[in-house]
Amino acid sequence: MKYKTALFDLDGTITDSGPGIMNSIRYALTKHGLAVPSEETLRTFIGPPLKDQFQIVCGLTEEESLRLVESYREYYTVKGIYENSVYDGVPEMLKRLGEAGIRVVMATAKPEEFAVRIADHFDFAKYFEFIGGASMGEERTNKYEVIEYVLASCGISQEERENAVMIGDRSHDILGAQKAGIHSIGVLYGYGSREELTGAGAERIADLPGEAADIILGE
Repeated sequence: MKYKTALFDLDGTITDSGPGIMNSIRYALTKHGLAVPSEETLRTFIGPPLKDQFQIVCGLTEEESLRLVESYREYYTVKGIYENSVYDGVPEMLKRLGEAGIRVVMATAKPEEFAVRIADHFDFAKYFEFIGGASMGEERTNKYEVIEYVLASCGISQEERENAVMIGDRSHDILGAQKAGIHSIGVLYGYGSREELTGAGAERIADLPGEAADIILGE
């Protein structure tokens, strides 16, 4: 199938944002006198909503988790946001899709304000028709809500969802796509494993950005 609209995750799909996210988590935990877990555990924060992950990993209440998110943003807004890099092959993938007439948009669980700043700073905003992300509050945080927001913002009807595909590296990207009634492609160069992505129901798996473009274009 040749898709008409491609919704891309940001962290672990467009950029390797791990260093900045993990450093921000370390800062928040240390500030609140909490133990800093292993890097393997810190990597689980890359992708999912932060509030949920603080609750799962640290056993915190929702209120405590929200305070951790506030502290996280103290570091992330100034330093962590730029401790980041674009994956090799991603600009070429995005350019190729745009030239083929694919609508390229972003659907990230990262706050939209941060996503726009990252896209501008690393010079890939030019490839996106629309950059949609989570709200800074609690009204739009999980991936399904973000996907619905992006589809609505781009005027994609229920009928047109058959030709839309979500591309991401974690299970919540795949599960959010399923709930929204769009297709999904999991990528392995980010932070999710093949087992995680296939277990969530990813329709296709791509090892590299170029392969993701091949699948989207039906080549």
